[in-house]
Amino acid sequence: MDVREADEVAQLSLNVPEIIHIPLSEFENRYQEIPKDRKVILVCRSGERSLRAAGFLVNHGYDQVVNMQFGIIRWVQKDFPTIGDTYYILTKESDCCSKLGCC
Repeated sequence: MDVREADEVAQLSLNVPEIIHIPLSEFENRYQEIPKDRKVILVCRSGERSLRAAGFLVNHGYDQVVNMQFGIIRWVQKDFPTIGDTYYILTKESDCCSKLGCC
């Protein structure tokens, strides 16, 4: 479950099967799309927004929730599969917080 905004996902996405994208900005209105009967791993750029989303899900009855600590930054550093340009994910200029003031 990727909670980054659409422009971030368009630049770089995780190359994993069955990934769902619900931006944090839409999360409260769309979280019911997430299955309750499966483990849900949440991810964002650094792990901050996904941690907030994980807490939200736990407070709404989800009990198989995991936050990907250090987010996509760590995923890229470990050279795990991605689609798109990995350069931007490691630069400060692309920091989600500068756009959203969320982290």
